[in-house]
Formats: sequence, C-alpha cells, structure tokens
Amino acid sequence: MSDQEKDLLKVKLDQLQCHFTWAPQKENIDLDDLKQRLKDSIQLDVTYKDKSYNQLAFVNCLQGNCEEAIQNLQEAEKILRENHEDEFEKRIIVTYGNRAWVNYHMGQLTEAQSYLDKLERICQQFPDASRYTAMIPEVYGEKGWSLLSSAAQYYEEAKECFIKALEEDPDNIDWNLGHATALSRLETFSGTPESYKPIQSIKQFRRVLELDPDHAEAMVLLALKLQQRNQTEEALELVEKALQKCPGFPYVHCYAAKFYRLKSDVEKALDLLKKVLEITPNSTILHHQIGVCYRKKLLSLNKNSPSKRPSDPASEQRAKLIELCKYHFKKAFETRPLTSIRPQLDYARMCSLDEDYAEAEGIYNNLLKLEGIRPENRQEICTDFGLFELNEKKSESKAITHFLEGMKVNYNSTEKTKCRDNLKIIAERQLRRNGRDSEAYRVLGLMNQLDGKKREAIENFEKASELDPDNEEYLSALCELRLSIKADNDCPNKS
Repeated sequence: MSDQEKDLLKVKLDQLQCHFTWAPQKENIDLDDLKQRLKDSIQLDVTYKDKSYNQLAFVNCLQGNCEEAIQNLQEAEKILRENHEDEFEKRIIVTYGNRAWVNYHMGQLTEAQSYLDKLERICQQFPDASRYTAMIPEVYGEKGWSLLSSAAQYYEEAKECFIKALEEDPDNIDWNLGHATALSRLETFSGTPESYKPIQSIKQFRRVLELDPDHAEAMVLLALKLQQRNQTEEALELVEKALQKCPGFPYVHCYAAKFYRLKSDVEKALDLLKKVLEITPNSTILHHQIGVCYRKKLLSLNKNSPSKRPSDPASEQRAKLIELCKYHFKKAFETRPLTSIRPQLDYARMCSLDEDYAEAEGIYNNLLKLEGIRPENRQEICTDFGLFELNEKKSESKAITHFLEGMKVNYNSTEKTKCRDNLKIIAERQLRRNGRDSEAYRVLGLMNQLDGKKREAIENFEKASELDPDNEEYLSALCELRLSIKADNDCPNKS
C-alpha cells in the first residue's frame, strides 16, 4: 500500500465511532490504572465483559501491546456472537472499528481495510448511517460506558450519550442504568446543573427497577441516593434485598459497604470490602473505601478519647489507624496520580495528622500541576493546600495565595465558597491585629474583584493604597477597576 493509500486509510479511520476516536486519549488518562480497573471489571462482572474487552484493547494498543489488543477484541467479538446473536451487527460496530485501528497501528493495512469493508456492509442496513459508522443506540451506549469509566471530566458527555441511546430505545435497562449512574456522579459535583436537582438520578434508578425489579446494582445505588435524603428505611430495605439476591456480586458489596459506613456500621462495611479485596487486591476504589472506613474509626476514637498523651491506651490504636489510613489511601492513588484526586487529598490530610508535613506538601504541589481536571477538584486542592499552610505551617501569606487561586477558578462550587470564607477570616483577623494592614485590604479587594463587586473592590484597594501609597500592585488594580467601571458605564448593554 502506497503512502497516499495509507493517508487515505487514516482519513477513513478517523470517521469511525470507536475508542480510538472518542475523547479520552493517552495524555488524559492513567493507562496503567484504567487497564487494572478493566481487568478487575472483566473478572468481577458478567454483564459488560464485551465493553471492557473493547476498552482494554484500546489501552493495550496505546501501550504498544497490539497482539494483546487483538486478543481482547477477539474475546469481545466471541462474547457478542454467543450472547447477542440476534443483534450482533448492531453491537459489533465499535469492536470492528477498534480492530481496524489496531491493525493500522500494527502496519497491517490490508487487514485494516478489510474491517472497514465489513463496517461498510453493516452500515448499509441503517438509513442514517455514514459509509463506515452508524450512530445507533448501541454505539451511543458503549461510548457512554467508556466515558464513564475513563475520568470525571467526561461524565457530562457520557450522560448525553445515554440520553441519545434512550431516545430510540427508552426501555433499555443497560442505558437507563448508565444514564442514572452518570446523573448520580454529576450530582456529587457542586456547581453542576445536576447538583441542584439531586432527585434526577433517583427517578432514573427507579426507572431501572421498573424495568428489572431484581436489578441488585440499581437497588444499592438507589439506596445510597435515598440515604442522602434521609429516606433511611427504604434505603436499608433495598440494600438488604440486593445482598440477598446477589450475595457474591462484588459491585453490590462495594456500594452496600458505602451505605453501611455512612450508616456508621463501619465493621460491616469493612467486612464487605475485604471480601471483595480478596478477589481484586489491586482495586483502587476498594482501597480508598477501606481507608475512609478506617478514618471514620479514627475520628470516632479522637472524639471519645481526645487525649494524645503517649501513656493514653488509645494512642497506640490511634497510631495504628493513621497508618492503615495512609496505607490504603496511598494504594488508592499510586497507580492513578492523574485522576485519583480525592484519595491523594485524603492521604495528604492523614500525613498532616501524622505530622509528616514534607510528604503532605509534596502531594499538594504535585496536585497543583495537574491539568484538565474538573474545576471543583482544582478548587478543592487549593482549599486543602491553603488550610494546610494556615493550620500546620502557620503561613497566612501562602494560605492566602492558595485560597485566591481557588477563587480565580471561574466555577461556583462549595469549594469556592470555602476559599472565600477562609480569605475573609484571615483578612478580618489581620485587621483586628492591625487596623492599618494594607495586605488585608488588598485581600478583601481581590475577593471583591473576583466576585464581580467592582466598587467594593475599589474601596478596599483605595484603603490599601492610602496605607502603602507607592505599591504598584494597588495602583494598577485601581486603574484597571476604574477603567472597567467606565467601560461598563459607556456600554450599559454590554453582555
């Protein structure tokens, strides 16, 4: 095949709908972690093995393991032929697209073209299909699950994929569950439209149970949402029913464990999690959940035995719990430093509690370097780092820097509010100590500016400038704010 033919083949491949053309790419995800999670999923799950093999093939190809990727795709095709013979051609589109890409990366261009030919024949069945791909519910559904398993920044797109899939097949259990799961995850991020309507996922999980009353995973996920709304009686009934119906299903155990931990039955939660950990000892999610359980025990111990004297019998138990927390939190992020933000923050907090300040600071500095993460995650990192500098390192100036960075992220979340509240506390404390502290007025001015309160910002920068008349930063800020107000006045209808 000539270079020109190879370039033409690449143009055709770029038109496909498969993992190689969807959003998450090598620079956006932790491939080793995703690979481990997909392997765990294949081992634990019966329902979605074909999807996991498809995504695993993509990861293996990116890592240069093309022969292994071919084997993964062969497994996916085998599962689809055995379990979905009547819908095989609808469900094989993504797999054949991945196969064409893997063959292309291996230099097997004729083989890649043969899979394009197969796709072309399949797509002729669908009126709205393009030459090599068809945006049918099966493709939207698989894309949705792929995005959900990649990273948090893709949850919104995943939700839209499931909505598209359900437009043509509203009674599909798989896509209703995917839609409910995407909504549920988005609801946990303050600032998202979904967080203001937290009952959306509840309705969607109930829809899954209307279609399949014995769907244990939907039961425990619904129970967790009901628990948040203090509907504890129904939630407990759902969890107990799910565990009875699927006593050996690991995902049900994981979600049930979270329910019991939030119910303060930590021992039952740990028992469930440890059983699943025996099956998948490298699961980052399990290690994080176990760490959170031990942290809950630690907080309870600190509340009931506040004394930290070495002679106190609780001191040894406290030290042991801190080590267990650190061990499991670290296991939860060491293979996925780019996407596992919460476990790293939890680990850093434990390091602070253990007075291992250098380790905690290293974690915070690494987290600040992350790019492409959700805005509330960025704000949470700034909040935690600011509190660390304020409370552990006793540095108000560094704390101010981090809280301001959190406020600069243009996203309304509870973490942004925490940054603002802490800045206000510091500035007001500085002014109580010294009413002529120009730095305190600067901080208040910057807060006002970031909140869009330009006139209040001018007042505070004027006070700062009166106390420190040669400060160029204050003068520059005043000039910028006055010009901005003038521009607003000159163009009152400016959007």
